[in-house]
Amino acid sequence: MTLSEQLEDVRSLAEACLSRPGSVQDIRNAVSAVANISLPPSAKYRYIAAETMLIENSAGSNKKEAIASLQKLSTALNILEKYGSNLTNPNRPKYWRTVKHNNPVFKATVDAIHGGRAVLCLYGYTNQQLDGLSFPDDITEPDVAKVASVTLEVMSLRIELDMLIKDTHSHPEFFESIIPSLTQKEDNNRLSTDAIAISSSSERPWETVSLPTTSPSQPTGPLSVPTTVTPPKPTAVCDENCSICGISCVASHCTTCSQRLCLECDRLYHSHPARAKHTRVPVAAPRTTKILSTSPPMWHCSFCTTVNSMQQVLCSTCERPRLAAAAPVVQEDPPQPSTITEWQCKSCTMVNSGSSILCEVCERPRLATRPPVTPSRPMPSPAGLFDTGQWICQFCTYANHTPASRCEMCDLARPDSAPSPSKPLPPSPIKDFTLKSPPVEDPDLKRQKLMREEGLKLIKLIREGEMKGVSPEEVYTSLRVSGGISGTPCDWLKTELPHKLDEICAMAASFQHEPKPLQTTAAHHSEVQKISVPLSRAEAKQAWLAAGGDSEKAARQALRDRISRVKELASLGFTDSAACEEALRQSGGEVRGALVLLQRPLLESFHKRMWSNEPEPTIDIDHPDKQRVCRRLLAMYNLPSWGRCELALCLLRDPGAPYTLEDVVQAVRESHDRDFIRRVLAKECPICLSLFPHSKMQSLTSCQCSVCCECFKQHFTIAVRDKHIRDMVCPVCSEPDINDPEHLNSYFSTLDIQLRECLELEVYDLFHKKLTEQALIKDPKFLWCSHCSYGFIYDGDQLKVTCMQCRNSFCAQCKKPWEAQHPGLSCEQFQLWKRENDPEYQRQGLAGLPA
Repeated sequence: MTLSEQLEDVRSLAEACLSRPGSVQDIRNAVSAVANISLPPSAKYRYIAAETMLIENSAGSNKKEAIASLQKLSTALNILEKYGSNLTNPNRPKYWRTVKHNNPVFKATVDAIHGGRAVLCLYGYTNQQLDGLSFPDDITEPDVAKVASVTLEVMSLRIELDMLIKDTHSHPEFFESIIPSLTQKEDNNRLSTDAIAISSSSERPWETVSLPTTSPSQPTGPLSVPTTVTPPKPTAVCDENCSICGISCVASHCTTCSQRLCLECDRLYHSHPARAKHTRVPVAAPRTTKILSTSPPMWHCSFCTTVNSMQQVLCSTCERPRLAAAAPVVQEDPPQPSTITEWQCKSCTMVNSGSSILCEVCERPRLATRPPVTPSRPMPSPAGLFDTGQWICQFCTYANHTPASRCEMCDLARPDSAPSPSKPLPPSPIKDFTLKSPPVEDPDLKRQKLMREEGLKLIKLIREGEMKGVSPEEVYTSLRVSGGISGTPCDWLKTELPHKLDEICAMAASFQHEPKPLQTTAAHHSEVQKISVPLSRAEAKQAWLAAGGDSEKAARQALRDRISRVKELASLGFTDSAACEEALRQSGGEVRGALVLLQRPLLESFHKRMWSNEPEPTIDIDHPDKQRVCRRLLAMYNLPSWGRCELALCLLRDPGAPYTLEDVVQAVRESHDRDFIRRVLAKECPICLSLFPHSKMQSLTSCQCSVCCECFKQHFTIAVRDKHIRDMVCPVCSEPDINDPEHLNSYFSTLDIQLRECLELEVYDLFHKKLTEQALIKDPKFLWCSHCSYGFIYDGDQLKVTCMQCRNSFCAQCKKPWEAQHPGLSCEQFQLWKRENDPEYQRQGLAGLPA
């Protein structure tokens, strides 16, 4: 398998891990596998421009400076990784659609590198706003697959940069070809014996060791550096450390907020919009006196004057923070009043905007009080930190693991000036400060930590159970019963739970054979009454979950549930206890399922009748049970009320009126008046003088006459076959007048609908033909062929017309057959010429002459 194919396999596996919820360790392993593929960045990254980002964000002329610039890029990639992880997480943050530019972390990391916003655009933040980036309004959900692919590349590039910074990358030549300064070594020949001792406390505070002083008589080398450095003209000179980080030397003094800060802390602290206009005065560090000393730097507590080591952030005696040594006392005691525009966090003193609810640095709520002071613990020695692979955050003093580039507590980036040394420093000859009393761990914190760990473990097991179809109650109960010693709860439920349920069923059966006490009340006797059908596993499982895993308690609970459900079924009319218990066993203890099983034999005859192919039996009107007949009428014919059913049954049972069931039901549905219904059911036909219900009578729209359907059909059949179209009128009153064109069209349009339902198809087609001819005759352009019976509409202006049926010609005006002598002559002249040249006519003329 080639490296490209291996990359595709590992990449697809890592993208799948990022797209769905999973453990952090699995994701790290999958991303590390992608990062360890021996391919250059141009062949490994398809979405992000890795080479361009490395070139544009690298700076410096030697390896040390290039590594420092790559450290900033790694920090920004860590922030971009969190943006992608939030988008792929099903439980996304509330404001995941937008990224604000005024976020100090975003400004200091992502916005400070080239290509950071391009990665956000790949995530989907393509809509540019005044204060940031956002998703388009028409997109409701991010493209999880694409975001997972981009996040994978960001995480892989960050891991490769971390390995490159720590000199553990297997192929550093891939990056050295892109960044040539990585191959340049730092020139150490510039320092002479007369050089100034430069403090490196900003990078590694435990390595602060002054250089030895040269004697005045020692000659100065050609590469020696003068001992006096001319800095910019400052207004003050100070040798104290920063009041925030406590490590780097003070570089500026703010006269507005009375803070003395180093360069990095001053840039971060005054990047807030509310502190951007503060007045700062640069402070120059004095010339360092060359002292031969290997002792680490110390700081004095301003409250108890205790001398503490530089690694300690809190005073070992009074537990006061190092910040209290430089901050004014006036700002420490009274609380900062919250205003509408901004508010100060009580934990980290960060001034936040008034619209934010959580602190931008420590993410504590706005109304949260200052955290309690924890007991003092000795700071771990630098050598111990190196052995365990940890680094201390300069802002919250939390000990983090070395691979992490951001603090796990305050989420701030690891400073660039503190790279981890490759080799531990030799121990200081000065003994570490030890406390007299042993460190005491807070029991509340220990209990909270234990509860949190157990809760996270339980949540993980519940999620695994839900993916396998196991409810949270089952997971929790099995965990209590098994104690977590026999595999996962899901495995225990598959292997051990069936035996446990059988044990509960057997225990419930044994409880019924226990000897009853002599003094037993009637209520107690009804509670422990015997059951004839054993419990099912489903019933035992319900009781086992309700009892929290206690087998004996579950057995008694299952018996009580069975007895109460049998009583409930008995109240519904099912008095056979054995049948009820068997139904409950088959339905798993559900009353509704048992009710269905008990009702099925009662509805068997109904089901057979419903699913049989036999016709529906007719209603027996003479059935002795009047209520039964009324119920069938109400169910089958959808009558409005019970009274209408009784009225219909009364009319049907009337011996003097032989009505049909359908006629009576239709009449009763329309009216509730008995006399009106009788008149509707007995109408006389004026043609055959027979009695018919109103539903079997037909009438025309032109008059109010009603005739029976048979007479109506016979009358119009004879009129269509043997009479003219004008004779198709009412057989009783001979209405309407066909010659009236106003009523003609409306009459025949409604008559066509009535005749379509009662006439035969042949007669109905003939009616349509006559009706069409009647309409065409009225058209002046309609012509009948003089040679055949075909008629058509002629739109031409010529006298000679050719029939489309027989293809013979005739005159359009005189309707005579066309002859060659007709052109050029009028119809009168043509008739005169034909008469004169007709031999028969001449013979008749000669016969009239005298002999």
